Amino acid sequence: MPYITADDGAQIFYKDWGDSGSPVLLSHGWPLNSDAWEATALFLAEHGHRAVAHDRRGHGRSSQTWSGNEMDTYADDLACLIDALDLQDLTLVGHSTGGGEIVRYVGRHGTGRVAGLALVSAVPPLMLRTEDNPEGLPIEVFDEIRAGELANRAQLYRDLADGPFFGHNRNGDVPQGSRDAFWLQGMASGHRGAYECIAAFSATDFRPDLAKIDVPTLVVHGDDDQIVPIEVGGRRSAELIDGAELKVYEGSSHALPDTDRDRLHADLLAFIDR
Repeated sequence: MPYITADDGAQIFYKDWGDSGSPVLLSHGWPLNSDAWEATALFLAEHGHRAVAHDRRGHGRSSQTWSGNEMDTYADDLACLIDALDLQDLTLVGHSTGGGEIVRYVGRHGTGRVAGLALVSAVPPLMLRTEDNPEGLPIEVFDEIRAGELANRAQLYRDLADGPFFGHNRNGDVPQGSRDAFWLQGMASGHRGAYECIAAFSATDFRPDLAKIDVPTLVVHGDDDQIVPIEVGGRRSAELIDGAELKVYEGSSHALPDTDRDRLHADLLAFIDR
């Protein structure tokens, strides 16, 4: 299996599919891994692009490091991968926590290799409610997730999959296989890495990073997202990124790569091939 070595020696697993077309790097959500992007990677590779997806440190097949489970290191790991594969004219696509990762990459490493960004149900600009971010979610929301991670993370991931992540609590119409895949990927994450990532995705302020984005950006968000409400995430990010295009999926949940796969694939391909 292919790995690159991060600055601190951590091993970062990645998949590299497709031919020599323009590259697309897919960054996954919490507590998942690159398997969450398999259908999209296959679609993009079949449509002439090079699709790269990695397991964030602490997730999947990458090193379960004790430290470095925060956005700065995630972004630097991403830079190591991009540099090692010498990716140019690159489209960065991030779902949920992955959206934060690619935005922080731009904030720390610039857009010299980047042609565009796509933020899908993404956590920027800042999920946590603070004095200067009154629209955010109260810290008790994230403390409850932390408590679940410590008490019985297997049950936490089951509850998320069967409830708000896919929106299965709305209509009970999400296939069992999709929910089981979420649980399986979650259990493949490291306990400490998954726990610390909760603070990374909820309390990191991405507003300074969003201000540095100077490439075309697509923001896609469901207006029934129960994990990152659109008014907390997508709509505000679109307002803060100069020239960003916002696509709202009416009635859709957080898990757009699964629940709205065909529509998302079409929108991503049109954006990448613009």
